[in-house]
Amino acid sequence: MTPQEIARIQRYLRQTFDNNRITLRRRDNTSDSVEVLVGDEFIGVIYRDEDEGELSYAFNMAILEMDLPELE
Repeated sequence: MTPQEIARIQRYLRQTFDNNRITLRRRDNTSDSVEVLVGDEFIGVIYRDEDEGELSYAFNMAILEMDLPELE
């Protein structure tokens, strides 16, 4: 991903989730995805997909069962 793409996606996520602590960071050894962090905490990966001239981005976030709060 280009620096311009990363900046646009980061701005979109910050506006959408009303959270300026969201940052995107390049991943080592790959150029088709970036890491998503909230503060210092890694929360997922965004993948770039270009197919037949259509460009999209997919956000993948894994949620571990052990991180979920208990229901009251």
